[in-house]
Formats: sequence, structure tokens, C-alpha cells
Amino acid sequence: MNAGAPEGYDPYAFEPFAVTVDLAVFTVRGGRLHVLLIRRGQDPYAGAWALPGGFVLPRESAETAARRELAEETGLSERTAAALHLEQLRTYSEPDRDPRMRVVSVAYTALVPGLPEPRGGGDAAHAQWVPADADERLAFDHDRILADARGRIGAKLEYTCLATSFCPPEFTLGELQQVYETVWGTALDRPNFRRKVLATPGFVEQVAGAARLTGGRGKPAALYRAGPATALHPPLLRPEGRPE
Repeated sequence: MNAGAPEGYDPYAFEPFAVTVDLAVFTVRGGRLHVLLIRRGQDPYAGAWALPGGFVLPRESAETAARRELAEETGLSERTAAALHLEQLRTYSEPDRDPRMRVVSVAYTALVPGLPEPRGGGDAAHAQWVPADADERLAFDHDRILADARGRIGAKLEYTCLATSFCPPEFTLGELQQVYETVWGTALDRPNFRRKVLATPGFVEQVAGAARLTGGRGKPAALYRAGPATALHPPLLRPEGRPE
């Protein structure tokens, strides 16, 4: 009996279940949105692709577990992983979602710029960046989690400054536009995009005296960094003006 439990309370009255975290980690590589997937090395679903994740340890929170798994699967230090944008997506609790036992998963989504090739860890035989629109069947209910995460990111780009999380510390407006085009899957008008970004207070800040050659014949492109704003007023709507 738990020494801290109220008198008469039986903590074993309910069937035990496990809590896991699953991570939908996105980055932009070669002009395409990619997601981090692992090839499972153990049953269930041995050999199948899945989102990275793992069980929440007894003395850690779900977010702590998510950041630990993020560091383990990407090869980043825990300190670097702790600084990346990570947000809770939702909880997945269907009774039969895991054939081993009752498992409730707290899913997170992370946006990361320019990560190296990942490494497998835990029960993962291999880890790899895979195009997010690839026709891959994922283990467990990870297809649903991935679809939910993509929808969340696409919507949040409209009314938050989340797109800068995909960019390096200093970036051009062209690089920022590419993030929107990659996530939304549609081309944007360059002058109109530039005007909207620069007219939004606190979205980006120009880096004084810094510029980058972009390969064209024009003058070097000015560099920017993420500004202090977190929300976009007015929102930067997709061309069709509605969420996916």
C-alpha cells in the first residue's frame, strides 16, 4: 500500500497501464518537409516505420520524457534539445492502440532546423528523415498522429511566428518563404509575402550590416532573425484563405 495514500484507498483497484510519448519531429531538407521516423527493431511491428518515442519513466514528466527521447533519437545534446520548439499535440488513449498492454500516449510535435542525420536508439534499429508526404504505413496509430501534427503545424503558421523555428538563427526572407511553401505545399507571391512579413510588428528583425549571396544576379539578400512576437496580427493566411 502507498504510504502517502488516504486511509482506505486501494491503488491496485484499477488495472495498471503505461504512459508513453510519441514525437512528430519535422524539418525542411532539400525544399521538402521531412519527418523523423524510426525502423522498429523489436516486436510489436518489428521492421515497420514508426514515430520515435518511448515510455515515461517513473520519476519524469511527459515533457521531460519527450525531450529525452528527442535528444536520444536526433543525436543532439539534452541541452540543445531543451531549447528546441516542442509542443504537446494531444493524448491518444484508444484501449487497443498497443497490442502489448493498455498504453496511453502523449504526443508532441517538434520543429527543428538543419539537424544532422539521426541515429537509432532504444528499440529502434534505424532512424531516418523521411519526406512527410511519403506513402509509408506506420506502426500503431502513428499515421493518425502524424496527420494531426501536420495539420497543427500548417494551421499555426497562419497565426503564429512558428515558421522561424524551421530557420537557422539568421535567415533570408526567401528562406522563410520556403518554409511556408514547403509546409503548405503551395507557391506564394514573393513581393506580397515580403510585404506582409515586414509589415507585421515583431515577426522578424533585420541583422544590421549582414547579407547573404543567394546565387542570383541581384544584390545579396539581407539577413533577419526571429523577432520578439509570438502571434501574427493580422494572420498570414494561405492563398486559399482557409486551413487544410
